Amino acid sequence: MSPQETLASASLTSSSNDDSIELGRRAAAALARLKQEFREGRGPRFLHMTHARDDLPTLEREAEALRARFRHLVVIGTGGSSLGAQAIAGALAPGRVSGGYGLSFLDNVDPEAVTRALDALDLDTTGFLAISKSGTTAETLALSFAVLDRLQKGRATDHVRFVVEPGDSPMRRLAARLGASVLDHDPNLGGRFSVLSLVGLLPALFLGLDARGLRAGAAEAMARTFDAGDVLPPPAEAAARLVALAGTHGIGTHVLMTYGDALEPFGLWWRQLVGESLGKDGKGITPVTARGTTDQHSQLQLYLAGPADKFFTVLSATAPAVEPRFGRGLADALGVAYLGGQSLGSLFAAEAEATARSLLEYGRPVRRLTLDTTDARTLGGLFMQFMLETVITADLLGVNAFDQPAVEHGKRLVIEMLGGVKS
Repeated sequence: MSPQETLASASLTSSSNDDSIELGRRAAAALARLKQEFREGRGPRFLHMTHARDDLPTLEREAEALRARFRHLVVIGTGGSSLGAQAIAGALAPGRVSGGYGLSFLDNVDPEAVTRALDALDLDTTGFLAISKSGTTAETLALSFAVLDRLQKGRATDHVRFVVEPGDSPMRRLAARLGASVLDHDPNLGGRFSVLSLVGLLPALFLGLDARGLRAGAAEAMARTFDAGDVLPPPAEAAARLVALAGTHGIGTHVLMTYGDALEPFGLWWRQLVGESLGKDGKGITPVTARGTTDQHSQLQLYLAGPADKFFTVLSATAPAVEPRFGRGLADALGVAYLGGQSLGSLFAAEAEATARSLLEYGRPVRRLTLDTTDARTLGGLFMQFMLETVITADLLGVNAFDQPAVEHGKRLVIEMLGGVKS
């Protein structure tokens, strides 16, 4: 089953009698505008990136060159420059290792963590990919300096590559100073929407993952959404329901509860997407991530019996029956006969379904998303599902999904506190 069909068959329910007909009409109109803009060659860049193919041979050659030289690649970047690649690797390459190649990330400037990470690397077999759309991100520049401090001067040119948009910037100047390779970040593609560009795909290709499948799955999901006819497709339906619940019931928090450690990094990518895209002008939907089954024992009490101010998406992939199965004799002897003959996989699936049902029975609005498989096409479709949902939600809220003025303010304050020139 295709990812969009799986998502379309998922339940999107609410215990309230909320009337979202008007918001449904507005969501359909927002979707129609996106479709028209796309067909006219306009609109959000991530839609067009989904259908791009001419850049893939270049990325594949770049990845092969990296694989020929290194066994491990470290992505230096923060936010959208890192989270998309983390989501892909987490879902498709357990442990971020595939075919003898490894991938890791420097995405925070915690000095102790950075020191430990660098100490653990074999620098002879490690390459570095520094990513910053603007080329001015202080954290990425500082992390690059920390890496360069470990590399011998001549080795830096060979070991470090940069991804940055065209034009003058500190990162471009650093690359020129080192004589290092530079790849162009699309200047019209915001970081949190860049997962299907070289930002997410080059690290994926280094692991030998299916970049073409990721884009194909996203393109298929977009096509089904645009060609849904009179039926409101899942991204528009979810956007309408979210905004309706926020407006009439004060439900301003969206909890994404992922079942499967492979999907946990996807939740972190989604959290940035929603938070930075919608949180403007006193409006927004607050994204919260939760991990099943662990957070059933730390958060579910609050979700069920606390304030009724949250919308829930329970996301899981169909789990294989992990062997061995539990012995019936031991389970019976311990008084837990329900575990006899079961496996971790069957328990995991039951936990996810039970959580969704419990939330619904407690009157909480719940959406249940189950992926039949976790492969490149399914994951690409899932990325597209949530990007479209977020853009349509922004339209309904009346905010610009693609800027982040408050974040830029914080960046200026950091520069001032470190003695930089006040802008």
